[in-house]
Amino acid sequence: MNRLLQVRGLTRRFGGNLAVDHIDFDVHAGELLALIGPNGAGKSTTFNMINGQLPATAGSVQFNGREILGMPAHKVVRLGVGRSFQIAATFPSLSVLQNVQMALIASRRRVFSFFSRADGFAREEAIDLLAQVGMESLAHHTCADLAYGDVKRLELAMSLAGNPKLLLMDEPTAGMGAGERNALVALVKRIVQERNMGVLFTEHSMDVVFEHADRIIVLARGRLIADGSAAEIQNHPQVREVYFGSTPSLLVESAQSDGLAQQQEGAQ
Repeated sequence: MNRLLQVRGLTRRFGGNLAVDHIDFDVHAGELLALIGPNGAGKSTTFNMINGQLPATAGSVQFNGREILGMPAHKVVRLGVGRSFQIAATFPSLSVLQNVQMALIASRRRVFSFFSRADGFAREEAIDLLAQVGMESLAHHTCADLAYGDVKRLELAMSLAGNPKLLLMDEPTAGMGAGERNALVALVKRIVQERNMGVLFTEHSMDVVFEHADRIIVLARGRLIADGSAAEIQNHPQVREVYFGSTPSLLVESAQSDGLAQQQEGAQ
């Protein structure tokens, strides 16, 4: 597999607190990699260091063989590393199509004095991006009128505007129902395969992780404690003890509970 991202010895201290403790992992092209862990495990700190929003105390992060640790966030984006956040960053007063056009304008560093001049910019490309996420029919709807699940799909289309080779997704399904979140991550996985890109994402919903992730890595208290398939993570003794508590079946029960909620939602 083609390795897109290589993380080695990544470390971040906040005063006397070691938030991320010398972690190592890789992300490959065509791979959907889940990063999970309890609150405070260091997931967002890891994302922020990779993305250039937070300086690291030590370590190395290479993207396509190039060191990006310490590089400003906007330069990391230009190299082909995109990111989506827990709270969708869209323009509510603009149409769905215009939101994607604005993302294309930003990715190409174009400047327009008035949006009326930008309204025709890369229109066909914007529509194609909307088609990839199943939102072409909503192109002329105002973003403020969208359902939350559609807003998250729009954000995904906007994230793809820069044609990233690697996408970092921090809690992409936050605030979504079980059916919506599984549909969104299934869509992301399809796009990963079609574009042969890599995705590193954090997620609290275990049904999403176990159903869609190609591989899972687990952080606890800033340390990487496990790396493997869904089955390997479910049966990993340290993951059960440190992340999910001392009850051996807690991880499996969590996934089953999420699945039951999804079935009940579908029955309504």
